Amino acid sequence: MTLDDIKRRIDDSENIVVLAHEMPDGDAIGSALAMCLLIRELGKNAVVLMKNIPSQFDFLPGMEYVYDSYDENKVFDIAIVMDCPNINRVNKEFIHFFEGARYKVQFDHHDKNSMFADYNIVNHISPAACQILVSSIEYMGYEISKDVATCLLTGIITDTNGFKSENVTIETFDFVSSTLEMGINLSTIYKDSLLRLSMGKFEVQKLAMNRMEFYANGKITFTYINMDDVRRLDLKPGDRDGIVEIGRNIEGVEVSVFLYELPTGYKVSLRSNDYVNVADICMLYGGGGHIKAAASPMHMEFEEAKKIILNEVEKRLK
Repeated sequence: MTLDDIKRRIDDSENIVVLAHEMPDGDAIGSALAMCLLIRELGKNAVVLMKNIPSQFDFLPGMEYVYDSYDENKVFDIAIVMDCPNINRVNKEFIHFFEGARYKVQFDHHDKNSMFADYNIVNHISPAACQILVSSIEYMGYEISKDVATCLLTGIITDTNGFKSENVTIETFDFVSSTLEMGINLSTIYKDSLLRLSMGKFEVQKLAMNRMEFYANGKITFTYINMDDVRRLDLKPGDRDGIVEIGRNIEGVEVSVFLYELPTGYKVSLRSNDYVNVADICMLYGGGGHIKAAASPMHMEFEEAKKIILNEVEKRLK
């Protein structure tokens, strides 16, 4: 069993680095911190290398072990990547830590995973990487402490959009129940990680809603944010999160399209409600994700990106 091998590697190692995908969300942050804390509780040295963590996750335990830069010459015994379908999604500044590690491990739940590690724990049916980690930790015989459980619960809450996704399972709620028995405050984590709005996040959501356009007889919504908006509103990492969900929640909408500009170019986030596989669309342009939630870089100008994405979505509508 691969998990047996991973347990043996962890037990025999001293220095471990944990990574996740760039522009990390709650599941990436929660799973990375949970893994780091678990390893440190075993008496090992572990760090998380990650940039652009939204401030709404500042409450999570283990943030003191997160670094946005590190000794470039450091070689780790194990590199563990969380919530990432391929190695190209990891921040480019940290790739060499993964490549230089003696053993490479990943835990992921995306539909299209390239199996890029030596040990790949991948379950695309799971609602979150954090839920995969719950069952994996239990299988390996490690204890899930209150701090580790807090991180895992946060990732599950955010990646299921507050337990609203269709792939939530009985195991999901079994774990939630166990965290309540530990004394973890579910409602506080829910509000802090999913509902709390900074002023910038409020302003950018208001702007995005004012710009929202409807296509295909109301089956598609489209909105956007550019770098001028980012500077004017002084947006922070995570402030754009949730905008794409607004369009999907409108009655009659099948696909919500959110196009936003980064310093490196445009990126699109897509969400669908019933039948459109948005991961297939994003894979056409070097992205990916889940059937109903995906994203991709768009290496082109705004108007071309908008036209292409809307056309690809319309071709898939019933």
